Amino acid sequence: MSAQSNEDSERLTQPLLRPATRNSTSQVAIVGSNVCPIESLDYEIIENDLFKQDWRSRGKVQIFQYIFMKWLLCFLIGLIVSGIGFCNNLAVENLAGVKFVVTSNMMLARRFGMAFLVFSVSNFVLTLVASVITTFIAPAAAGSGIPEIIGSISAVSSSLLIGKAGPMVHTGACVAALLGQGGSKKYGLTCRWLRFFKNDRDRRDLITCGSAAGIAAAFRAPVGGVLFSLEEMASWWRSALLWRTFFTTAIVAIVLRALIDVCLSGKCGLFGTGGLIMFDVTSANVTYHLVDVPPVLILGVIGGILGSIYNFLLERVLRIYNFIYEKGPAYKILLACTISISTSCLLFGLPWLASCRPCPTDATEACPTIGRSGNYKKFQCPPDQYNDLASLIFNTNDDAIRNLFSKNTDSEFQHSSILIFFFTCFFLSIFSYGIVAPAGLFVPVIVTGASYGRFVGMLIGRRSNLNHGLFAVLGAASLLGGSMRMTVSLCVIILELTNNLLLLPLIMLVLLISKTVADTFNGNIYDIIMKLKGLPYLEAHAEPFMRQLIVGDVVTGPLQLFHGIEKVGNIVHVLKTTRHHGFPVIDESPLSESSVLFGLILRSHLIALLKKKAFLSTPVPTGIEAFRQFSAGDFAKRGSGNGDKIEDIELTGEEMDMFLDLHHFTNTSPYTVVETMSLAKALLLFREVGLRHLLVIPKISNRSPVVGILTRHDFMPEHVLGLHPLLVRSKWKRVRFRFPRLIQIF
Repeated sequence: MSAQSNEDSERLTQPLLRPATRNSTSQVAIVGSNVCPIESLDYEIIENDLFKQDWRSRGKVQIFQYIFMKWLLCFLIGLIVSGIGFCNNLAVENLAGVKFVVTSNMMLARRFGMAFLVFSVSNFVLTLVASVITTFIAPAAAGSGIPEIIGSISAVSSSLLIGKAGPMVHTGACVAALLGQGGSKKYGLTCRWLRFFKNDRDRRDLITCGSAAGIAAAFRAPVGGVLFSLEEMASWWRSALLWRTFFTTAIVAIVLRALIDVCLSGKCGLFGTGGLIMFDVTSANVTYHLVDVPPVLILGVIGGILGSIYNFLLERVLRIYNFIYEKGPAYKILLACTISISTSCLLFGLPWLASCRPCPTDATEACPTIGRSGNYKKFQCPPDQYNDLASLIFNTNDDAIRNLFSKNTDSEFQHSSILIFFFTCFFLSIFSYGIVAPAGLFVPVIVTGASYGRFVGMLIGRRSNLNHGLFAVLGAASLLGGSMRMTVSLCVIILELTNNLLLLPLIMLVLLISKTVADTFNGNIYDIIMKLKGLPYLEAHAEPFMRQLIVGDVVTGPLQLFHGIEKVGNIVHVLKTTRHHGFPVIDESPLSESSVLFGLILRSHLIALLKKKAFLSTPVPTGIEAFRQFSAGDFAKRGSGNGDKIEDIELTGEEMDMFLDLHHFTNTSPYTVVETMSLAKALLLFREVGLRHLLVIPKISNRSPVVGILTRHDFMPEHVLGLHPLLVRSKWKRVRFRFPRLIQIF
């Protein structure tokens, strides 16, 4: 569902009609051994005669209605996603809260065995529910996929070290996609008046708005949501999209504020003032001097190293999980349950390693903690004492972060407790992420980074003007930068999370350093996961070795094209024997003096023509009467999984011998590049314009008018290096291996 979705499916190699007359192309190329069959969404407007006629026929009222519906859908996306985010947090806080309250009460009664049983069994059941839902109902929901919201609630409530931000991003994208296509026919949820945006451009814009709304709902960070979509989600951006995304996240912020006010009156059970995380570390007297800069630099370097190690280990674990998942659904559920049991044992057992500490005399809250959350968990300690490690481990992730970020608590934690908590979070978050349950990475990385940041603050002690809570904030920022490699959006999200603008210079500094250090070792975590899933995501830069190649070096065959007036049998045969989604259309004599490129026609449009059976008995061009049996809705973008298939169209032998005039339905202004253009330059054009197909034309005029089609697969480094293996051993490749990301900067 991301704005940078996948290209056409795998290439088939069956023999095709007239192979000798077809030149080479890579209408579809293969990335490694794993290709996702999901289609890309295209920003290019299909400017055919039918499209032009449809726009000419629209009046001012229809144009106003179209613009009004764009903004209305953005409003609905913000409203629905904020409601989902609030309900998600409400359910998580209450489910986890009941579990911790019951367990804590048993601990107070010294019934430790029963407390462990309740804690572990509840976690096991919640994990089982999430994994079963994901495995059998929504397989794509594993990780930060397209989640069933129930799966996200169960997984986060089960004390697994996972977050809800990733699932919320994709929940927002799903809501936007459903609204953009008018609902879901599969579940009987359709609304005719919403079906205004049956084209790729508007659908991509709405999905981008939905993704931004997801981040805004997860962190109460509206500006951070906009910047996250700009920096990480969307591969194509424009100013109009910026305004609509900002409007969507503003709606989210307003609705969440209103719902939180309701909860403050005590009507939300155990939700309390938490749930929708806002780690308020505002301090009017935050001051820092030159002496505080070296510790911040050290935090950035450590964050970069730890972030690259985190990405490396997570990639290895995900590869092992993929191998296990190939054995079947039972193994997926078994692995999730095993991780749940192991997590429960660790979370319940590790606090016993920490010694009890006397309650501070100047504590700003009850000590030991009464109820579910707080800085001073009693656990197994005697009266008037607390277990500092239990205050972190035996809690929700949000509450653990609050405890680490809290100010005026410099003497609350022991060094050993913080170290145990750091290593626990670091490894549990890696092993928990890949299970078959909706899971995010933001919160686990924040809590892990905050723990080592707090530890560094404890080591420095009074030699710095920053308190330990502020060191925890900077530690979280450094690990986020080292793992996710974002800068602007992360900086704003952290500022909105902590409500502390005074830390802006230090957060900027630590993010820049951690990202720079980590870039020298490996890629960001999102790129790693997308490569493991086989998603052909195009980076914003061109690899150095692409400057040594021209477009003609990567086009492969066979090219499938059609004539302006084509025989129905030929069209059916090509559609059945290939999975290509775009075909060049050429005109030859007698329609043209010489062979010329007329344009590009999509598979979906060809299927619509075949379905309507707009056939000709003779190969004669048609006039304006060709539009009479068609409307713009016949060629509109279908919802996910609702598109017509060529196998569903039944044609007689007589109809197969008839003809189709493709001229009025062909995009007559497709983007083209000359075969001698640099591959790096073609990549920048392809990505910045937001294309799905890029036609390659010959340098010499006496050849075929089109020599190939480039899709996003053709620009993938794995595909290019597979065609030219000598580049792997080139000087540029060795430099890229040592410093893969520094080259991009220059």
